[in-house]
Amino acid sequence: MPEFAVTARRLVAGNAQGELLYADVGLSFWGGVDPFSGEVIDRHHPLSGQIIAGRVLAIPSGRGSCTGSSVLLELILNGHAPAALVVAHPEEILSLGVLIAQSLFDCGLPVVCIGPEAFSRLHDCAFVRVEDDRVSAFTQIPADNWQATTSKTSVTHGATGPIALNDTDRDLLAGKHGKAAQVAMQIVLQMAELQGAGELIDITQAHIDGCIYTGPASLRFAEQLLAWGAAVRVPTTLNSISVDQRLWRQQGIDPAFGEPASQLGEAYMAMGAQLSYTCAPYLLDSAPQANEQVVWAESNAVVYANSVLGARTQKYPDYLDICIALTGRAPLTGCHLDAGRLATLLIQVAPLGPLDDAFYPLLGYHVGALSGSQIPVLDGLHNAAPTRDDLKAFGAAFATTSGAPMFHIAGVTPEAASIEQALGGLPAQHIETVSAAGLLESWNELNSAPSAQLGLVALGNPHFSLSEFAVLAALCEGRSKHPDVALVITCGRHVQQQASAAGYLATLDAFGAQLVTDTCWCMLGEPVLPVGTTSLMTNSGKYAHYAPGLVGRTVHFGSLAACVEAACRGFVSGELPAWLSQAHQPREKLSDV
Repeated sequence: MPEFAVTARRLVAGNAQGELLYADVGLSFWGGVDPFSGEVIDRHHPLSGQIIAGRVLAIPSGRGSCTGSSVLLELILNGHAPAALVVAHPEEILSLGVLIAQSLFDCGLPVVCIGPEAFSRLHDCAFVRVEDDRVSAFTQIPADNWQATTSKTSVTHGATGPIALNDTDRDLLAGKHGKAAQVAMQIVLQMAELQGAGELIDITQAHIDGCIYTGPASLRFAEQLLAWGAAVRVPTTLNSISVDQRLWRQQGIDPAFGEPASQLGEAYMAMGAQLSYTCAPYLLDSAPQANEQVVWAESNAVVYANSVLGARTQKYPDYLDICIALTGRAPLTGCHLDAGRLATLLIQVAPLGPLDDAFYPLLGYHVGALSGSQIPVLDGLHNAAPTRDDLKAFGAAFATTSGAPMFHIAGVTPEAASIEQALGGLPAQHIETVSAAGLLESWNELNSAPSAQLGLVALGNPHFSLSEFAVLAALCEGRSKHPDVALVITCGRHVQQQASAAGYLATLDAFGAQLVTDTCWCMLGEPVLPVGTTSLMTNSGKYAHYAPGLVGRTVHFGSLAACVEAACRGFVSGELPAWLSQAHQPREKLSDV
């Protein structure tokens, strides 16, 4: 007999069973799970080092990157996927990866949502069985010889009834605009059902995150759409790809990786997407305006578009982004609606005195962990006057530890002239406080390097802006980096051209900095990351979190000025910023080796 059984909401139907792998912390599959082995590589996660293959994975929800759907597709096709996914809250990114596996490759796994209360009861269980909408949990392996059937999985039906379609939608479904658009519309409608949307809306532009090469499945998907005649129906930009398309051979990238990674970018351009290759599309001239309905993927870009620009997009999974670009239609749900943009969590930030630029990525990282999937409104920063670069750094780190698609900062972001506006006139469902002591804990978490040794300073995650180049050039003027330290900046081609015209690149070249375009630090490894380097420094809260799992290096995190000082000295001082030193608790001194 099971310890308990519960009726679940089927996100993707099916049946399976297996040993339970449980965590009460959300997990980003991109940067958190190795797509070729199923190992949890997020070194900050309680499941770090565990193998998810063949087990029933129970997590409250996903979090972080939109590329989680692509990683899960790779795992399904290479045989290292979990047997089933059990979540506490509806999970769209991972569900979409399963739907793609089902729609294009005729395989998949069940995904079920059981709610927070039932989810917490799994903590003491060892084995879980999923039978469509029934989830049974056991303290030991049952001896009843139950076998999962091999019937094809399918998406659950939404609770809102049939989705209203217009004539163009029906033509797309009928194949009048080609096979690729037909399949894309089928997938869009499956997700609309899962989300409970009653209708679709027109969108004005798309930003595609699925151009990141996660393995053979990502290229198979794009090439299949292209073979079916895929062509985007709206202006479409491309996220960072996995290599510098112009220089990867000169950089020494293995052709076994470089060639398919470059081909993937070319496949999306063949569908009509622009050659943008940036994880910061809000820096392009095509950035959307307030209230513009768009479809963006890439977690930091989504958060920035919603929160800072006031545009409207969901946190779209890889592959759903291109499906919507091929149809021009998106489910009317979530942040596309006024109600879906309201904060439910109030976070009060205690005064900390004069701040430097390390504050905002650290705060974003900390607030993201506090928020989970809730949209927060922060109080206490209205006099701090954060810049667009500060908000970019905050949003990227926030999107790393949170599943929420946006944030509000009272008196700063466009939909939060007041706390009351951000909350929609309703009381906050939860209230949290950010103190210096709490930020210090997150600071120590991001600073994982045990020694002062340094081989690399990694800047540009997300991609550097022109104003960041201006600040960096001023910090580097008349100086030279240490010969044993590489300083590498990633940016988009358009910003590279602007920085060159402004004279910033000449200054940085004299300093000894290197520039990489088209790709970003979450996709880069050796030899761009110097072979033999054991630790690196970054001013990115996002990369400080992901680097230990992605590239196996320990990390120093600090301000841009601290990064330049370390690059010049050849080592990291380990000093806390003044605004954080008030909460200082003795930390083991960094060794010199």
